[in-house]
Amino acid sequence: MVVTAPARELLDQVLAEVVRETGAHVGAVFLLMPEGRVLGMEVVTGAPRELSMPWSRLPMERSTPVADAVREGRTIRVGSREELADRYPRTALVMPYDLSMVAAPLTGADAVLGTLVLIWSRPRPAEAPPAERALLEQARERLSDHLVRAGAGGEPILPGPEPRVLRTARAVPVHPDEALAAADWARRLPEGACALDFDGRITYVSPRAAELVGVPVERLVGSLPWESLRWLRDPAHEDRYRAAVLSGQPVSFTALRPPDHWLLVQLYPDATGVSVRISPTDAAAGPAPQAAPYDESAVPIRIGAIYHLMHLATALTEAVGVDDVVRLVADLFPSAIGADAFVLCVAEGGRLRVIGDRGYRPEVMAALDGTALTAHLPATRALNTGVPSFYGSPEDLVRAYQGLELLSDMSAWAFLPLIASGRPVGACVLAFAEERSFPADERAALTSLSGLIAQALDRARIYDAKHHLAHSLQSGLLPHTLPSVPGLEVAARYLPATTGMEVGGDFYDLIRLDDTCVAAVIGDVQGHNVNAAALMGQVRTAVHAHATAGASPDQVLSRTNRLLEELDTGLFTSCLYAHLRLTEGVLRMASAGHPPALLRFPDGRTDILSRPAGLLLGIDPGAEYPTSTMTLPRGAVLALYTDGLIETPGGDLDESIAALAVTLSSRGRLPLDELAEVLVHHDGRATDRTDDTALLLLRPVPPS
Repeated sequence: MVVTAPARELLDQVLAEVVRETGAHVGAVFLLMPEGRVLGMEVVTGAPRELSMPWSRLPMERSTPVADAVREGRTIRVGSREELADRYPRTALVMPYDLSMVAAPLTGADAVLGTLVLIWSRPRPAEAPPAERALLEQARERLSDHLVRAGAGGEPILPGPEPRVLRTARAVPVHPDEALAAADWARRLPEGACALDFDGRITYVSPRAAELVGVPVERLVGSLPWESLRWLRDPAHEDRYRAAVLSGQPVSFTALRPPDHWLLVQLYPDATGVSVRISPTDAAAGPAPQAAPYDESAVPIRIGAIYHLMHLATALTEAVGVDDVVRLVADLFPSAIGADAFVLCVAEGGRLRVIGDRGYRPEVMAALDGTALTAHLPATRALNTGVPSFYGSPEDLVRAYQGLELLSDMSAWAFLPLIASGRPVGACVLAFAEERSFPADERAALTSLSGLIAQALDRARIYDAKHHLAHSLQSGLLPHTLPSVPGLEVAARYLPATTGMEVGGDFYDLIRLDDTCVAAVIGDVQGHNVNAAALMGQVRTAVHAHATAGASPDQVLSRTNRLLEELDTGLFTSCLYAHLRLTEGVLRMASAGHPPALLRFPDGRTDILSRPAGLLLGIDPGAEYPTSTMTLPRGAVLALYTDGLIETPGGDLDESIAALAVTLSSRGRLPLDELAEVLVHHDGRATDRTDDTALLLLRPVPPS
């Protein structure tokens, strides 16, 4: 459903107001995309589209102020460039300018919808003035309410393919006579004067400026400086222009106009464009002349692309599984170089398999997926030969591959082989909607980056294989079903971590000892790897064997502890063992350093069973495990859990256990399966867990 223009006009109005009233240099609204993994820039003011495009899509899993505001549901403030480098080094890498910023979450009834971002061109104190905080909060609430109403009305506002750019209106209208007087004033100056509009195009250039740069006025007006003056395409020069626009501060640099004319270029930006002052200077004042003569055909890759390719390269070092690599590359790679479509393929079973794509129609991907590696196609050629190929127009591509049917309306392509450790891993295809030349530096950068993608993809495939093996081992060792015991209701949950590189060693079990007795056990083996999963199986088997042999709770843990010492794995295990005699309602428990069980009584009161505990299993072969005895009445709920349910980075463990007890107390009358779901979601972290979680609930009831 297409959102009407008035629905977006309020976003624009509120954004323009808060930028003006807070004195911010740049403002933007990011909205969460439907799949919830990416934030898209919907509208921006204070920055031109070209400089905004690399930020138009921000993956939620990357740590940025914008994404953190959504994930944490709170306002993120960064007061200076130094603070940005400390807290968000990747963001600082691609925004190395003096600035401060704030990212405020836009919230609905039960979810965060996006972020309001403001950027100032100067450092600011960590605590904003009260008046500014009030303005920001008012704008945040108005934007949030509008987004909620739009969604409720069936027309949710979603980011378009490109951010909309709001232009700042000229503060004071200029009379034609004033414009002529200003032009005469600039013409009389000994240095050159030039004006760039909001998008960086030249709107005015004085005759002296044209003389200094060596190009007629008529060829300069309406062009971008780095298009009409090829010697300005040095990334260092473009970086100075970006610094002026994004920071809002005056910037200068020295440039060499071939063959030997040194020019001092001074940039004075505001919200409507940039005033440029050009004057001759001595070579000694600038950088050392290049050793090689200037080459008109050698055009460096744009500095914006360099920054974002660096960002992608550093992010790839932390990618884990194949899905992570695909998302990361698809979200960052195309936007960094301005590609309109992207395909990532791997070689599998003698065929090309598409594992990720953006910008192509499904039928195009269906035609490519499953293609034999022997097919005469540019993607298979790149994979088989390890040689990249670049085609700047459809004619170039068809000329190289006679009879090739073009399945899309793209106009230029880069086919990059993915080679890792000397062997082909796959191929990456970048497509562009407009015809394009691929300068030598850009080809070199793309080819180098394709090698980093290949290495990350190769590591990810190995990781996925190990991860699948560990999960299979772990799930095979956990009980598929729990025994049915008359007079006892049981529910269990196991949730693997959603972050991290390996699986854990959490386990649980219910052991039927006879018609009136059961044993419940829960534990957590140290580590997150195949060894932890394997040891978990050994511990669970040992506990089961000792329990069915009639050992008491302390003996079960003592004997299992000695087994771990003999195995000498170097891993420690926490474990809680509970023996329940149903006829009398007698509960006996022993713990090896495990989080305390919770006991909810039928009247709603909940106790934290913080009884004396022994050492973790596997530390001391002579450790003792004291047994506690208590009553478990019918209708009560005993909750056993692992630390993944209560631990949060930097959180207080006692407070987390108390919060879990409150939830159990208030919701304990629910059927056990429903109660289990409530408990594993009690703190909202079920979709963002850093550790595995196991939960086992027992409720004695009258025998049926």
